[in-house]
Amino acid sequence: MSGEKAPNPITREKFDAVLFDLDGVLTATAHVHATCWKKMFDEYLQNRKSRTGEPFQPFEITTDYRLYVDGKPRFDGVRDFLRSRGIKLSEGTPDDPPQTETVCGLGNRKNELINAVLESDGVEAYEGSLALIRQIRREGIEVAVVTSSQNCDAVLKAAGIANIFKVRVDGNVIHDQNLSGKPAPDGFLAAAKTLGVDPKRAVVVEDAISGVQAGRNGGFGLVIGVARKGDSDELRKHGADIIVKDLGELLD
Repeated sequence: MSGEKAPNPITREKFDAVLFDLDGVLTATAHVHATCWKKMFDEYLQNRKSRTGEPFQPFEITTDYRLYVDGKPRFDGVRDFLRSRGIKLSEGTPDDPPQTETVCGLGNRKNELINAVLESDGVEAYEGSLALIRQIRREGIEVAVVTSSQNCDAVLKAAGIANIFKVRVDGNVIHDQNLSGKPAPDGFLAAAKTLGVDPKRAVVVEDAISGVQAGRNGGFGLVIGVARKGDSDELRKHGADIIVKDLGELLD
Protein backbone atom coordinates (compact mmCIF):
# COMPACT_ATOMS: atom_id res chain seq x y z
CA MET A 1 0.00 0.00 0.00
CA SER A 2 2.99 2.27 0.54
CA GLY A 3 3.25 5.10 -1.98
CA GLU A 4 -0.38 4.78 -3.11
CA LYS A 5 -3.57 6.55 -2.09
CA ALA A 6 -4.90 4.37 0.68
CA PRO A 7 -8.49 4.46 1.93
CA ASN A 8 -8.59 5.85 5.44
CA PRO A 9 -9.08 2.87 7.76
CA ILE A 10 -9.57 5.13 10.81
CA THR A 11 -13.31 5.66 11.16
CA ARG A 12 -15.42 6.64 14.17
CA GLU A 13 -17.45 3.46 13.77
CA LYS A 14 -14.37 1.30 14.37
CA PHE A 15 -12.08 3.38 16.59
CA ASP A 16 -12.23 5.76 19.53
CA ALA A 17 -8.58 6.86 19.69
CA VAL A 18 -5.32 7.04 17.76
CA LEU A 19 -2.02 6.77 19.66
CA PHE A 20 0.91 8.36 17.84
CA ASP A 21 4.61 7.83 18.31
CA LEU A 22 6.56 11.10 18.25
CA ASP A 23 9.93 10.99 16.49
CA GLY A 24 9.56 10.02 12.84
CA VAL A 25 5.75 9.94 13.01
CA LEU A 26 4.76 13.42 14.16
CA THR A 27 8.08 15.23 13.90
CA ALA A 28 11.12 15.03 11.64
CA THR A 29 13.41 14.20 14.53
CA ALA A 30 14.11 10.48 14.04
CA HIS A 31 17.17 11.20 11.88
CA VAL A 32 18.41 13.72 14.47
CA HIS A 33 18.16 11.10 17.21
CA ALA A 34 19.97 8.55 15.01
CA THR A 35 22.79 11.02 14.30
CA CYS A 36 23.20 11.84 17.98
CA TRP A 37 23.24 8.16 18.92
CA LYS A 38 25.97 7.56 16.34
CA LYS A 39 28.05 10.50 17.58
CA MET A 40 27.80 9.35 21.19
CA PHE A 41 28.55 5.68 20.54
CA ASP A 42 31.39 6.38 18.09
CA GLU A 43 33.01 8.71 20.63
CA TYR A 44 32.73 6.04 23.29
CA LEU A 45 33.97 3.19 21.05
CA GLN A 46 36.95 5.27 19.87
CA ASN A 47 37.84 6.10 23.44
CA ARG A 48 37.47 2.45 24.42
CA LYS A 49 39.80 1.43 21.59
CA SER A 50 42.48 3.82 22.84
CA ARG A 51 42.29 2.22 26.30
CA THR A 52 41.82 -1.45 25.47
CA GLY A 53 43.20 -1.88 21.97
CA GLU A 54 39.88 -3.35 20.78
CA PRO A 55 39.26 -2.71 17.07
CA PHE A 56 36.97 0.22 16.36
CA GLN A 57 33.71 -0.78 14.71
CA PRO A 58 31.52 2.30 14.23
CA PHE A 59 27.85 2.48 15.16
CA GLU A 60 25.80 1.98 11.99
CA ILE A 61 22.52 3.87 11.67
CA THR A 62 21.10 1.49 9.05
CA THR A 63 21.57 -1.57 11.26
CA ASP A 64 22.54 -0.82 14.86
CA TYR A 65 20.11 2.07 15.34
CA ARG A 66 17.22 0.23 13.74
CA LEU A 67 17.78 -3.07 15.56
CA TYR A 68 18.91 -2.03 19.02
CA VAL A 69 17.96 1.58 19.72
CA ASP A 70 15.09 2.96 17.64
CA GLY A 71 11.89 3.50 19.63
CA LYS A 72 13.25 2.21 22.94
CA PRO A 73 13.77 4.09 26.21
CA ARG A 74 17.17 5.73 26.19
CA PHE A 75 18.95 3.50 28.71
CA ASP A 76 17.45 0.36 27.15
CA GLY A 77 18.92 1.45 23.82
CA VAL A 78 22.35 1.92 25.34
CA ARG A 79 22.21 -1.44 27.08
CA ASP A 80 20.94 -3.37 24.05
CA PHE A 81 23.51 -1.92 21.67
CA LEU A 82 26.41 -2.54 24.06
CA ARG A 83 25.19 -6.11 24.55
CA SER A 84 25.29 -6.61 20.77
CA ARG A 85 29.00 -5.73 20.91
CA GLY A 86 29.70 -7.89 23.94
CA ILE A 87 30.25 -4.85 26.17
CA LYS A 88 28.86 -4.84 29.72
CA LEU A 89 28.94 -1.65 31.78
CA SER A 90 27.59 -0.92 35.23
CA GLU A 91 24.13 0.57 35.16
CA GLY A 92 24.97 3.71 37.11
CA THR A 93 22.14 6.09 38.06
CA PRO A 94 19.93 8.40 35.97
CA ASP A 95 21.82 11.35 37.46
CA ASP A 96 25.23 10.22 36.16
CA PRO A 97 27.15 13.00 34.37
CA PRO A 98 27.46 12.56 30.58
CA GLN A 99 31.16 11.76 30.92
CA THR A 100 30.54 8.73 33.15
CA GLU A 101 31.28 5.29 31.69
CA THR A 102 27.98 3.72 32.71
CA VAL A 103 24.80 2.85 30.86
CA CYS A 104 23.14 5.95 32.30
CA GLY A 105 26.16 8.14 31.67
CA LEU A 106 26.23 7.23 27.98
CA GLY A 107 22.49 7.75 27.73
CA ASN A 108 22.81 11.17 29.32
CA ARG A 109 25.58 12.09 26.86
CA LYS A 110 23.20 11.27 24.01
CA ASN A 111 20.51 13.38 25.68
CA GLU A 112 22.96 16.28 25.97
CA LEU A 113 23.61 16.06 22.23
CA ILE A 114 19.93 15.96 21.22
CA ASN A 115 19.02 18.89 23.46
CA ALA A 116 21.73 20.98 21.83
CA VAL A 117 20.36 20.20 18.37
CA LEU A 118 16.76 20.95 19.39
CA GLU A 119 17.83 24.30 20.79
CA SER A 120 19.89 25.30 17.78
CA ASP A 121 17.86 23.87 14.89
CA GLY A 122 14.28 23.62 16.10
CA VAL A 123 11.80 20.92 15.05
CA GLU A 124 9.65 20.39 11.97
CA ALA A 125 6.29 18.63 12.21
CA TYR A 126 5.08 16.48 9.32
CA GLU A 127 2.17 18.26 7.64
CA GLY A 128 0.60 14.97 6.55
CA SER A 129 0.47 13.83 10.17
CA LEU A 130 -1.04 17.10 11.34
CA ALA A 131 -3.65 17.01 8.58
CA LEU A 132 -4.67 13.48 9.58
CA ILE A 133 -4.93 14.52 13.23
CA ARG A 134 -7.18 17.45 12.31
CA GLN A 135 -9.39 15.14 10.26
CA ILE A 136 -9.83 12.44 12.90
CA ARG A 137 -10.40 14.96 15.70
CA ARG A 138 -13.22 16.51 13.67
CA GLU A 139 -14.78 13.05 13.67
CA GLY A 140 -14.61 12.86 17.46
CA ILE A 141 -11.66 10.48 17.69
CA GLU A 142 -9.27 11.08 20.60
CA VAL A 143 -5.49 11.38 20.13
CA ALA A 144 -2.48 10.81 22.36
CA VAL A 145 1.28 10.74 21.95
CA VAL A 146 3.27 7.74 23.21
CA THR A 147 7.04 7.93 23.04
CA SER A 148 10.07 6.52 24.79
CA SER A 149 11.70 9.94 24.55
CA GLN A 150 12.16 11.97 27.70
CA ASN A 151 12.31 15.07 25.49
CA CYS A 152 8.66 14.83 24.45
CA ASP A 153 7.50 18.16 25.88
CA ALA A 154 10.46 20.03 24.43
CA VAL A 155 9.95 18.49 20.99
CA LEU A 156 6.20 19.18 20.94
CA LYS A 157 6.76 22.80 22.00
CA ALA A 158 9.55 23.32 19.48
CA ALA A 159 7.27 21.96 16.74
CA GLY A 160 4.37 24.15 17.86
CA ILE A 161 2.00 21.24 18.48
CA ALA A 162 2.04 20.94 22.28
CA ASN A 163 -1.60 22.01 22.57
CA ILE A 164 -2.85 19.07 20.47
CA PHE A 165 -2.04 16.29 22.92
CA LYS A 166 -3.62 16.43 26.36
CA VAL A 167 -2.58 12.81 26.96
CA ARG A 168 1.13 12.10 26.74
CA VAL A 169 2.95 8.97 27.83
CA ASP A 170 6.67 9.66 27.44
CA GLY A 171 9.93 8.35 28.78
CA ASN A 172 9.46 10.19 32.06
CA VAL A 173 6.05 8.61 32.64
CA ILE A 174 7.43 5.20 31.69
CA HIS A 175 10.21 5.64 34.25
CA ASP A 176 8.05 7.11 37.02
CA GLN A 177 5.36 4.42 36.68
CA ASN A 178 7.94 1.64 36.30
CA LEU A 179 6.52 0.62 32.93
CA SER A 180 8.40 -1.54 30.45
CA GLY A 181 9.52 0.21 27.26
CA LYS A 182 8.78 -0.82 23.70
CA PRO A 183 8.46 -3.52 22.38
CA ALA A 184 6.38 -4.02 25.53
CA PRO A 185 2.95 -2.41 25.04
CA ASP A 186 2.86 -0.72 28.47
CA GLY A 187 3.07 2.88 27.21
CA PHE A 188 0.31 2.45 24.67
CA LEU A 189 -1.88 0.59 27.17
CA ALA A 190 -1.37 3.39 29.70
CA ALA A 191 -2.47 5.98 27.13
CA ALA A 192 -5.55 3.95 26.21
CA LYS A 193 -6.44 3.59 29.89
CA THR A 194 -6.07 7.33 30.47
CA LEU A 195 -8.39 7.99 27.54
CA GLY A 196 -10.84 5.36 28.76
CA VAL A 197 -10.53 3.42 25.51
CA ASP A 198 -10.47 -0.33 24.89
CA PRO A 199 -7.20 -1.20 23.07
CA LYS A 200 -9.24 -3.03 20.43
CA ARG A 201 -10.88 0.33 19.67
CA ALA A 202 -7.55 2.16 19.39
CA VAL A 203 -4.99 2.62 16.60
CA VAL A 204 -1.22 2.64 17.10
CA VAL A 205 0.90 4.64 14.63
CA GLU A 206 4.64 3.86 14.67
CA ASP A 207 7.76 4.07 12.52
CA ALA A 208 10.02 1.78 14.59
CA ILE A 209 10.20 -2.00 14.68
CA SER A 210 9.95 -1.96 18.48
CA GLY A 211 6.91 0.32 18.18
CA VAL A 212 4.86 -1.85 15.82
CA GLN A 213 5.79 -4.83 17.98
CA ALA A 214 4.38 -2.96 20.98
CA GLY A 215 1.14 -2.26 19.12
CA ARG A 216 0.78 -5.89 18.16
CA ASN A 217 1.74 -7.12 21.65
CA GLY A 218 -0.93 -4.88 23.19
CA GLY A 219 -3.77 -6.27 21.10
CA PHE A 220 -4.63 -2.92 19.52
CA GLY A 221 -7.28 -2.83 16.84
CA LEU A 222 -4.98 -1.49 14.11
CA VAL A 223 -1.23 -0.91 13.83
CA ILE A 224 -0.07 1.52 11.15
CA GLY A 225 3.59 1.53 10.15
CA VAL A 226 5.10 4.73 8.77
CA ALA A 227 7.94 3.64 6.48
CA ARG A 228 9.89 6.85 5.98
CA LYS A 229 13.13 4.85 6.02
CA GLY A 230 12.18 2.41 3.26
CA ASP A 231 11.59 -0.36 5.78
CA SER A 232 8.07 -1.41 4.79
CA ASP A 233 8.84 -5.13 4.82
CA GLU A 234 10.42 -4.99 8.27
CA LEU A 235 7.51 -3.06 9.77
CA ARG A 236 4.97 -5.43 8.25
CA LYS A 237 6.94 -8.46 9.43
CA HIS A 238 6.98 -7.20 13.02
CA GLY A 239 3.33 -6.28 13.36
CA ALA A 240 2.10 -3.43 11.15
CA ASP A 241 -1.28 -4.06 9.52
CA ILE A 242 -0.99 -1.14 7.11
CA ILE A 243 2.10 0.60 5.73
CA VAL A 244 2.32 4.20 4.48
CA LYS A 245 5.24 6.47 3.68
CA ASP A 246 3.39 9.49 5.02
CA LEU A 247 0.17 9.75 7.02
CA GLY A 248 -1.17 12.19 4.43
CA GLU A 249 -1.85 9.10 2.30
CA LEU A 250 -4.76 8.30 4.64
CA LEU A 251 -6.58 11.59 4.18
CA ASP A 252 -10.10 11.41 2.74
